[in-house]
Amino acid sequence: MWPVTAVAAVTCAGMIACVLTGAEIKKLHIPLYILITLAGAAAMLVFGFLPAGEALRQFTADTAVNPLKILALFLCITMLSVFLDETGFFQYMASVALKKAGNSQIKLFVVLYVVVSVLTMFTSNDIIILTFTPFICYFCRAAKIQPLPFLMAEFVAANTFSMMLLIGNPTNIYLSLSEGITFGEYLKNMWLATLLAGVAAFFVMFAIFYKKLKVKIECGGEEIARLDKPLAVIGGIHLAGCTVMLAVSDIIGAEMWIIALAFAACLFLTVGIYKAVRRERFTQLALTLKRAPWSFVPFLLSMFIIVAALEYNGVTAALAKILGGGSPVPVYGALSALACNLVNNIPMSVLFGSVLSFAEVPASAAYACIIGSNIGAYFTPVGALAGIMFGNILKGQGVKLGFGKFVLCGTVVALPALAAALSGLALIC
Repeated sequence: MWPVTAVAAVTCAGMIACVLTGAEIKKLHIPLYILITLAGAAAMLVFGFLPAGEALRQFTADTAVNPLKILALFLCITMLSVFLDETGFFQYMASVALKKAGNSQIKLFVVLYVVVSVLTMFTSNDIIILTFTPFICYFCRAAKIQPLPFLMAEFVAANTFSMMLLIGNPTNIYLSLSEGITFGEYLKNMWLATLLAGVAAFFVMFAIFYKKLKVKIECGGEEIARLDKPLAVIGGIHLAGCTVMLAVSDIIGAEMWIIALAFAACLFLTVGIYKAVRRERFTQLALTLKRAPWSFVPFLLSMFIIVAALEYNGVTAALAKILGGGSPVPVYGALSALACNLVNNIPMSVLFGSVLSFAEVPASAAYACIIGSNIGAYFTPVGALAGIMFGNILKGQGVKLGFGKFVLCGTVVALPALAAALSGLALIC
């Protein structure tokens, strides 16, 4: 048991070190943490901690937690959102929100928080972070106001309201499918926890930044962004249709990954025909494929192999036994949030998904882990992939947000938000 645990621990430590330093293979623009996880997975197979036959069996199993099905679901949903972004939709919504605020930073703060919260529910936290962060930096620079309150409002809203729907975060998808939770069941049990966390986080941030927000905006911001309306309508219909079909997937008896794949294929076909008729270049489709999170594929598959090796050697069963006592909601919620910042929320979700399969706990434990996987991103920049992207974008924009300041601000907001979310979950489950 200890050798396989040591390999997993070294892999996670190396991964976090690479994330913190931003190490990458510059010529190929490949983050080094991906290669670290690949090396860890290879070590599990080479040293026999996970027989190749067992690994193959898990990758070909006709189960909801088959990693290939989860990847298909996540990539297809992401591409639907990325395409909508390529039409200018999210930047358009951001510019409209910023314009509506006028010269009031308080109004801007409230409007931005609401807009990001609503959009995150139907797309994903990663897409919102990628889209809104640079635009907020541009706007604050032009308006000559401090960007920190608005950047934190965006980051917190994106990583809170991503809990509302099953598709809001890949961790939601993985943990839900591992426990057999349907789209409808998920929403029924998570809506109150999400709303309470969102409200708690908003008022804490508002109190923190109130003095800065009282200062009026003296300079005008950006103009309303351009929007390709026909393509935005096509993209919006496909994303909305996919969300609705996912919501009734358990009723119609269709697997979610098949629904997402069908809508993604339909989108590419529809836009392809539209572009061909108009004799235009397939720019948005090409950029959508380019921007899809392909690096997520080796990362998730590697972590799946590492956790499968831990499970095969009885490590996750031992963890389940240790965590078996006590109230599952606070225990699993707090530990999952902490674990996010030790190994990142994706590996945490894969690990806890395995632990839950052995633990004799109610479904509320899985929901608690989902809450931890989202709100855990507040604590440090390495808690989630969204935090890593957030930090990289700020660095590229020349905005300084030190590790210490992020941790201090994030922790102050995270603790009441986590408590509110877990309390809401306990009231329903």
